[in-house]
Amino acid sequence: MLDLDRLAQASQQLIEAGRALDAASQVPATGGNFSCRLSDTLMAVTASGCHKGRLTTADVLVSDFAVRLLGTSRKASDEARLHGQLYEDLPEAHAILHTHSRAATVLSLCHVGDTLSLEGFELNKALEGVKSHETPVRLAIFDNTQDIAALALDVRARLQVDANLHGYLIRGHGLYTWASSMTACRRHIEALDFLMGCELELRRQR
Repeated sequence: MLDLDRLAQASQQLIEAGRALDAASQVPATGGNFSCRLSDTLMAVTASGCHKGRLTTADVLVSDFAVRLLGTSRKASDEARLHGQLYEDLPEAHAILHTHSRAATVLSLCHVGDTLSLEGFELNKALEGVKSHETPVRLAIFDNTQDIAALALDVRARLQVDANLHGYLIRGHGLYTWASSMTACRRHIEALDFLMGCELELRRQR
């Protein structure tokens, strides 16, 4: 059953996240998509093609995790299935943000390998579960593809063998991260973008 109070709260959280991330140049040109878990089977997710800095409640759609939409003729992004897959596989996840920052886009292309490890930064502790700057923050990296169903399966398979990921990058595309609340998820985005910027600067200095 859809909890309308929870939907109203989630809609406001998504709108506020959109404004903040747009102001931080994290979601240019209608890029990115956001969601909140509504229940064990439903999520609130942003509609396709919306400018994230100008979201309204009409731009927040309700769907199940397979992206079967409820009560609307509007379209969710194809990438909404990536949100649904994460909610299926990570019961602790209650918010997911996908952004297109410059640092994420560039670093995902220049890094060799399928995992980016960010180590030695004090801001690592901004991530849920990280208690020390010595704890690596790890992001999986996947090749970009238009086959979202296949990508969701690849993410699922990776999570089954690597439960300590704090998010993942899609090459030349952007970042996905999740957390137990929208407040924590926004903190993750801010911290990860800062950390990736630091990593890029360090690589320039080498």
